[in-house]
Amino acid sequence: MKSVLNGADPDIEAAQGRYWIYPTGGDGLSVWSSPDMAKWTKGETLLRLKDIGWVDDDRAPVHFLWAPDMVQANGGWYFYYSIGPQNPTPSRIGVATCEGPAGPCTDSGKPLVTGGKGFEAIDPMVFVDPKTKVPYLYAGGSAGATLRVWKLKPDMVSIAEEVKVETPTNFTEGAFMHYRKGIYYLSYSAGQWNMSNYQVHYAVALSPTGPWRYGGPLLVGDTRYKGPGHHSFFEDPKDGKWYIAYHRWEGQAGNGPYNGSRRVAIQPIQYRADGVIETIKMK
Repeated sequence: MKSVLNGADPDIEAAQGRYWIYPTGGDGLSVWSSPDMAKWTKGETLLRLKDIGWVDDDRAPVHFLWAPDMVQANGGWYFYYSIGPQNPTPSRIGVATCEGPAGPCTDSGKPLVTGGKGFEAIDPMVFVDPKTKVPYLYAGGSAGATLRVWKLKPDMVSIAEEVKVETPTNFTEGAFMHYRKGIYYLSYSAGQWNMSNYQVHYAVALSPTGPWRYGGPLLVGDTRYKGPGHHSFFEDPKDGKWYIAYHRWEGQAGNGPYNGSRRVAIQPIQYRADGVIETIKMK
């Protein structure tokens, strides 16, 4: 499947008979929707900096929003996001409650996680364990390249406790967790976001917090498309197949650094009988 829209760090969801993509891009965090994963329409901006009262504008001249994650849980919708820069203010993760996949959304009024001491609080992803119904927040990367995991309280906007985990092999940022047939798949970006070495790797476990068994690279650049990464998986309720949404650089030569817009692409993935994910070839 060819790339479908400009943006980066896509989270993809299926709900209400439609597909929804939440990318980084523009002056806020918006949603795109589609009935068929081919034709996409931009919807409302769900969150802007001016909507977040706890941003310390006096400590940093410019702030940014990126890497959102929309989650449906406990009868509600919750929208997690990164806010930076890392310096002079620490990076932070926020959360907003939403009326549905298309919004509107209202910020919780406080940061959920604050970075510092070598940890960059970015790239949130929330996974509700289908076995225990416990929600886990995965975050971290780049500066320090450290993965951290927390259990959330049932309200989905408060931390219950941190769970100590290993940082998997070649981890940089953009963690994502999904579960299939008894296996927990932790996938993530490796390399540098604007260089040709940006890739998707993965590891597997028998629990949502490890220990991890490294599975290797899953998605790497080629001569046409550079630096694929920061992705999400979902199981399509229409056909029962699993898909990956990710961003990549198109029309770029060399090894980087690259500039300009990244494109979001969606492709089906295949699992072997032993649970190994087949290496993805970009289309």
